[in-house]
Amino acid sequence: MKDPKTPIQTSSLKNQHKEDLIDHYWGTIDYISSLVKASEIKAGLILSFYGILLNLIYQSFPSIYGLSQSHFTFYVLGGGWIIVTIVSVYYSIKCFMPRIETKYEKNVFFFGDVISAFGNEKQFAKTFFDISVDEDRLFDQLGQQIFILSKIAAAKFKNVNRSLQCLGLGLLIIMIWLASSAISYVNS
Repeated sequence: MKDPKTPIQTSSLKNQHKEDLIDHYWGTIDYISSLVKASEIKAGLILSFYGILLNLIYQSFPSIYGLSQSHFTFYVLGGGWIIVTIVSVYYSIKCFMPRIETKYEKNVFFFGDVISAFGNEKQFAKTFFDISVDEDRLFDQLGQQIFILSKIAAAKFKNVNRSLQCLGLGLLIIMIWLASSAISYVNS
Protein backbone atom coordinates (compact mmCIF):
# COMPACT_ATOMS: atom_id res chain seq x y z
CA MET A 1 0.00 0.00 0.00
CA LYS A 2 1.25 3.45 -0.93
CA ASP A 3 1.66 6.34 1.51
CA PRO A 4 -1.26 8.72 0.89
CA LYS A 5 1.01 11.77 1.19
CA THR A 6 2.82 12.70 -1.97
CA PRO A 7 6.24 14.39 -1.81
CA ILE A 8 4.58 17.72 -2.60
CA GLN A 9 2.23 17.37 0.38
CA THR A 10 5.11 16.38 2.69
CA SER A 11 7.15 19.38 1.53
CA SER A 12 4.12 21.61 2.06
CA LEU A 13 3.68 20.28 5.61
CA LYS A 14 7.36 20.92 6.38
CA ASN A 15 7.09 24.48 5.07
CA GLN A 16 3.95 25.03 7.13
CA HIS A 17 5.73 23.72 10.23
CA LYS A 18 8.68 26.05 9.59
CA GLU A 19 6.32 29.01 9.23
CA ASP A 20 4.55 27.99 12.44
CA LEU A 21 7.91 27.79 14.21
CA ILE A 22 8.91 31.24 12.99
CA ASP A 23 5.56 32.61 14.18
CA HIS A 24 6.09 30.84 17.50
CA TYR A 25 9.54 32.37 17.99
CA TRP A 26 8.42 35.88 17.02
CA GLY A 27 5.29 35.53 19.15
CA THR A 28 7.46 34.59 22.11
CA ILE A 29 9.72 37.59 21.50
CA ASP A 30 6.67 39.88 21.31
CA TYR A 31 5.26 38.38 24.52
CA ILE A 32 8.49 38.85 26.44
CA SER A 33 8.86 42.39 25.07
CA SER A 34 5.37 43.15 26.36
CA LEU A 35 6.44 41.86 29.78
CA VAL A 36 9.39 44.26 29.74
CA LYS A 37 7.00 47.12 28.93
CA ALA A 38 4.56 46.00 31.65
CA SER A 39 7.29 46.03 34.29
CA GLU A 40 8.24 49.56 33.28
CA ILE A 41 4.61 50.68 33.41
CA LYS A 42 4.29 49.25 36.92
CA ALA A 43 7.48 51.01 38.02
CA GLY A 44 6.10 54.24 36.56
CA LEU A 45 2.84 53.82 38.47
CA ILE A 46 4.77 53.28 41.70
CA LEU A 47 6.75 56.48 41.08
CA SER A 48 3.52 58.36 40.29
CA PHE A 49 1.99 57.10 43.53
CA TYR A 50 5.01 58.36 45.45
CA GLY A 51 4.71 61.73 43.73
CA ILE A 52 1.12 62.06 44.91
CA LEU A 53 1.91 60.77 48.41
CA LEU A 54 4.92 63.03 48.86
CA ASN A 55 2.88 66.02 47.71
CA LEU A 56 0.16 65.22 50.25
CA ILE A 57 2.72 64.79 53.02
CA TYR A 58 4.48 68.03 52.10
CA GLN A 59 1.23 70.00 52.09
CA SER A 60 0.04 68.59 55.40
CA PHE A 61 3.37 68.31 57.22
CA PRO A 62 2.64 71.00 59.87
CA SER A 63 -0.60 69.31 60.91
CA ILE A 64 0.98 65.82 60.75
CA TYR A 65 3.83 66.93 62.97
CA GLY A 66 1.37 68.53 65.39
CA LEU A 67 -0.66 65.29 65.67
CA SER A 68 2.30 63.39 66.98
CA GLN A 69 2.27 63.34 70.77
CA SER A 70 5.65 61.67 70.90
CA HIS A 71 8.23 63.34 68.71
CA PHE A 72 10.52 60.34 69.22
CA THR A 73 7.91 58.03 67.68
CA PHE A 74 7.36 60.54 64.88
CA TYR A 75 11.09 60.68 64.06
CA VAL A 76 11.63 56.92 64.28
CA LEU A 77 8.62 56.04 62.14
CA GLY A 78 9.26 58.96 59.80
CA GLY A 79 12.90 57.97 59.39
CA GLY A 80 11.93 54.37 58.71
CA TRP A 81 9.35 55.50 56.18
CA ILE A 82 11.88 57.76 54.43
CA ILE A 83 14.40 54.92 54.20
CA VAL A 84 11.95 52.39 52.71
CA THR A 85 10.62 55.07 50.35
CA ILE A 86 14.11 55.86 49.07
CA VAL A 87 14.80 52.14 48.56
CA SER A 88 11.46 51.68 46.78
CA VAL A 89 12.07 54.64 44.48
CA TYR A 90 15.59 53.33 43.77
CA TYR A 91 14.23 49.96 42.61
CA SER A 92 11.53 51.62 40.51
CA ILE A 93 14.10 53.81 38.79
CA LYS A 94 16.43 50.82 38.39
CA CYS A 95 13.66 49.11 36.42
CA PHE A 96 13.93 51.84 33.76
CA MET A 97 17.68 51.60 33.44
CA PRO A 98 18.65 49.74 30.28
CA ARG A 99 20.18 46.32 30.80
CA ILE A 100 22.14 45.57 27.70
CA GLU A 101 23.63 42.10 27.74
CA THR A 102 26.92 42.18 25.82
CA LYS A 103 28.58 38.97 26.93
CA TYR A 104 26.66 36.87 24.44
CA GLU A 105 27.28 35.88 20.84
CA LYS A 106 26.62 38.62 18.27
CA ASN A 107 22.97 38.56 17.18
CA VAL A 108 21.36 40.03 14.07
CA PHE A 109 18.19 40.76 16.07
CA PHE A 110 19.90 42.88 18.73
CA PHE A 111 20.03 46.57 17.81
CA GLY A 112 23.43 47.09 19.46
CA ASP A 113 25.02 44.32 17.42
CA VAL A 114 23.28 45.42 14.21
CA ILE A 115 25.22 48.69 14.18
CA SER A 116 28.48 47.50 15.73
CA ALA A 117 29.16 43.85 14.95
CA PHE A 118 28.34 43.29 11.31
CA GLY A 119 30.18 46.05 9.46
CA ASN A 120 28.40 48.58 7.33
CA GLU A 121 24.78 48.41 6.18
CA LYS A 122 25.54 46.27 3.13
CA GLN A 123 27.56 43.75 5.15
CA PHE A 124 24.80 43.59 7.75
CA ALA A 125 22.14 43.11 5.05
CA LYS A 126 24.11 40.20 3.58
CA THR A 127 24.65 38.60 7.01
CA PHE A 128 21.00 39.09 7.89
CA PHE A 129 19.91 37.48 4.63
CA ASP A 130 22.34 34.57 5.05
CA ILE A 131 21.04 33.88 8.56
CA SER A 132 17.43 34.30 7.47
CA VAL A 133 17.71 31.60 4.80
CA ASP A 134 19.64 29.19 7.05
CA GLU A 135 16.94 27.66 9.22
CA ASP A 136 19.28 26.38 11.94
CA ARG A 137 21.13 29.69 12.30
CA LEU A 138 17.88 31.66 12.19
CA PHE A 139 16.26 29.65 14.98
CA ASP A 140 19.50 29.76 16.98
CA GLN A 141 19.61 33.57 16.75
CA LEU A 142 15.92 33.90 17.63
CA GLY A 143 16.30 31.49 20.55
CA GLN A 144 19.25 33.44 21.91
CA GLN A 145 17.26 36.66 21.67
CA ILE A 146 14.37 35.05 23.58
CA PHE A 147 16.78 33.98 26.33
CA ILE A 148 18.35 37.44 26.65
CA LEU A 149 14.99 39.24 26.63
CA SER A 150 13.70 36.82 29.27
CA LYS A 151 16.70 37.57 31.46
CA ILE A 152 16.04 41.31 31.11
CA ALA A 153 12.32 40.89 31.88
CA ALA A 154 13.08 38.77 34.97
CA ALA A 155 15.48 41.41 36.32
CA LYS A 156 12.97 44.21 35.73
CA PHE A 157 10.16 42.33 37.48
CA LYS A 158 12.49 41.55 40.37
CA ASN A 159 13.10 45.30 40.78
CA VAL A 160 9.37 46.05 40.56
CA ASN A 161 8.67 43.38 43.18
CA ARG A 162 11.28 44.85 45.54
CA SER A 163 9.85 48.32 45.01
CA LEU A 164 6.33 47.08 45.79
CA GLN A 165 7.54 45.32 48.94
CA CYS A 166 9.13 48.55 50.17
CA LEU A 167 5.99 50.48 49.23
CA GLY A 168 3.91 48.05 51.29
CA LEU A 169 6.30 48.37 54.23
CA GLY A 170 6.14 52.15 53.94
CA LEU A 171 2.34 52.09 53.98
CA LEU A 172 2.45 49.82 57.03
CA ILE A 173 4.72 52.32 58.78
CA ILE A 174 2.28 55.15 57.96
CA MET A 175 -0.63 53.09 59.34
CA ILE A 176 1.32 52.34 62.55
CA TRP A 177 2.11 56.03 62.95
CA LEU A 178 -1.53 57.00 62.36
CA ALA A 179 -2.73 54.37 64.85
CA SER A 180 -0.22 55.42 67.49
CA SER A 181 -1.07 59.10 66.96
CA ALA A 182 -4.80 58.35 67.23
CA ILE A 183 -4.29 56.32 70.42
CA SER A 184 -2.11 59.05 71.92
CA TYR A 185 -4.65 61.71 70.98
CA VAL A 186 -7.53 59.75 72.51
CA ASN A 187 -5.59 59.09 75.74
CA SER A 188 -4.64 62.72 76.21
